Amino acid sequence: MKINDIEKFAQNIESKIFFDYDVKHLNWFNIGGKTQIFFKPESLKDLKEFLKLYKKRGKIFILGAGSNILFSDKLFEGVVIKLGKNFNKISKLAEDKIIAGSIVIDRVLSDFAKENAISGFEFLSCIPGTVGGGLRMNSGCYGSEFKDIVLSVQAIDYKGNIITIPSKKIKFNYRESDLSNDLLFLSASFLGKKSNIQDISNKIQKFKKEKEISQPSKIKTGGSTFKNPINYTKHKVWELIKQSVPENTKFGDAFISSHHANFFVNKKEAKFHDMMMLIDYVKEQVKKKFNINLELEIKIIK
Repeated sequence: MKINDIEKFAQNIESKIFFDYDVKHLNWFNIGGKTQIFFKPESLKDLKEFLKLYKKRGKIFILGAGSNILFSDKLFEGVVIKLGKNFNKISKLAEDKIIAGSIVIDRVLSDFAKENAISGFEFLSCIPGTVGGGLRMNSGCYGSEFKDIVLSVQAIDYKGNIITIPSKKIKFNYRESDLSNDLLFLSASFLGKKSNIQDISNKIQKFKKEKEISQPSKIKTGGSTFKNPINYTKHKVWELIKQSVPENTKFGDAFISSHHANFFVNKKEAKFHDMMMLIDYVKEQVKKKFNINLELEIKIIK
């Protein structure tokens, strides 16, 4: 890939561009190699100019909190873009409406809604991701999903064109949406319901307590590894895994969490290959015992 023009571009903007950049510390698994280009735009102007210059000469991956992705150890032949702090703004549009930048942390959006007595955002307190990632995969928990609160999405395509997409034109399904992969989300508008801060706070505390009991924390994990099977309601995916895979199954430093069987853990120095071996083994065992094909919830980036 020719990058002379990008190197020149990097010298004339405030935003940061790095070459041959290590992605290992940009994701929760703490796994991965390098990317040819890492771009952290601090303004919409720099982002637009970069996209017009880059013209999809290689792969493009938009990185949020890094909570549900698994990077390959090989070189990512393209650019990883992580939006800067100017895309981290949040404000109230009306008594029951909020607009948030795409890198606003879900928990922060939940807290902002609580402080402004707007309900409907409580479930976000337990999702370890960003607004952008939540839109892409229709994140959810405890009976609520992004689709329930989204009004519209503001985005930029890879040619530098800015568009607004109303929620009625977006098809949301379980842990996915039909939003184009050639879109980079800038912000989203949300609609909740007026309530009172105490009721909202009580609901958030209830969700957090349930999460603390059922899920591991402060470890190198990507969150839920597999989606719950849509047409199978007898068991949750963690139960399928627990009944199919022997305890203490591991490949290198890639383990299954003893706290929650759908959380895979990098105990120390697991590599991409180790984690993929564990993923494939679990899929095979569940297929063998229950004849169910598990679908990944985490995203594999290579």
